[in-house]
Amino acid sequence: MSDNRTNAAREKRYRLMLEEPVFKVVPIIALPMVISMLIDSFYNLADTYFVSTLGTYATAAVGVNNSLMFMLRAVGMGFGIGASSYMSRLFGAKNYDKASRTAATAFYSSMIFVSVVAVIMFIFRRDFVRMLGATENSAQYSIDYATFILASAPFTIGNTVLSQTLRSEGSTTYSMIGLVSGCVVNLVLDPIFIFLFHWGVAGAAAATGISKVVSFIVLLYPYMKGNSLISIAPKHFEPSREIYSEIARMGIPSFLRTTLMSFTSVLTNQYAGSYGDSVLAAVSVSNRCMMFLGSMVMGFGQGFQPIAGYCWGAGKYKRVRHAFWATTAYGALISLIMGSLLFIAAPAVVGLFTTSDQMIIDTGSYMVRLQCVVLFAHCWVMIINGLYQAIGRPVGATILGLSRQCIFLIPLMIILNRTMGVEGLKIAQASADVCSLVLAVPMLIIIMREINQRAKLQEADS
Repeated sequence: MSDNRTNAAREKRYRLMLEEPVFKVVPIIALPMVISMLIDSFYNLADTYFVSTLGTYATAAVGVNNSLMFMLRAVGMGFGIGASSYMSRLFGAKNYDKASRTAATAFYSSMIFVSVVAVIMFIFRRDFVRMLGATENSAQYSIDYATFILASAPFTIGNTVLSQTLRSEGSTTYSMIGLVSGCVVNLVLDPIFIFLFHWGVAGAAAATGISKVVSFIVLLYPYMKGNSLISIAPKHFEPSREIYSEIARMGIPSFLRTTLMSFTSVLTNQYAGSYGDSVLAAVSVSNRCMMFLGSMVMGFGQGFQPIAGYCWGAGKYKRVRHAFWATTAYGALISLIMGSLLFIAAPAVVGLFTTSDQMIIDTGSYMVRLQCVVLFAHCWVMIINGLYQAIGRPVGATILGLSRQCIFLIPLMIILNRTMGVEGLKIAQASADVCSLVLAVPMLIIIMREINQRAKLQEADS
């Protein structure tokens, strides 16, 4: 009975991905991702808000630990996106057994690896937070926060991998429920731990850690109950060269991109900290605000990938092209509407995170507004990168994944800070978004030519 139910679910999902109009399918698959990422960003903002009541040093400490979260997420995204890209193509080819073995291998391997790394970081956490950019004033706050983040690191990585594997099969609603449940727990526990128990910054970190455990349990539930299209039972764990190679093909670009986000965050913290704790706090707040907005366009980009992967695996090349342009249209609309709203409200939004520091408001709102202006550039580069990931093009995905953080942002950060000081720090991220788009457009033309050629050959053969 269970096998019949699973097979029926597979066929229903297969028809949705390959037969329904793409303008209908994209929001069906993407909206749960958008909602989950919005709520994830919202609770990051809420976390920052609660911590901001403890003062500028505490807010700066949260910004420092963003780098740590990026590092952990880099590993999870490497395993998760590497596996999900391969799995979507396997689903399109109806190779469900190999998809199960790929998911199980990515899941168990990532948990083991991160557990070892987290123990090492925990032992040297005092030196580690200083390396991440903590100032003398914010160091102890940063250590308190990092302690709980590292303790929950295996669950954080498990969440990322499970969310990505569920997304690969188009089960974005399950992924959304798992992530949202953790967010709700975090929002409830934050004020309790900070204000009622008087745990301060450590309370915010403890709430985040517990929320990761809750999300992990919820995301694991569909697999334990047999409600997913595949299985991650230990018997499917197959640490073979073939599976690791396929995971690495698309996982390494994602790992490098997210790692460089961490490195860039450290570099930004170092520069911002040299101008004072208020500038460091402003950068932390502006980044959280843009994470909230960027999560919407990222959600559509991530929703697009399993659709493109299914279609590519099934040889539906024209549908890959249609799905890309449908996602681009949705992304442009969201960027225009939400970017305009945040641009107008930037000072008020940034002002929510400080009670008396005008420098935080001025610096943070200026950075937010610049990035709102170039939001669609950031959005479209992510969608183009998602196309390369979905169809298994590691070189292009690597170039696009590294474009913002490595090819442009790091050099711009160094050059602009040396030539313009704090003003250079403010404009570096928006400048990198524009440069990334200039690189991405020719790469889009190249991959679209290949897709069009395959579609024409397919039509000629038929």
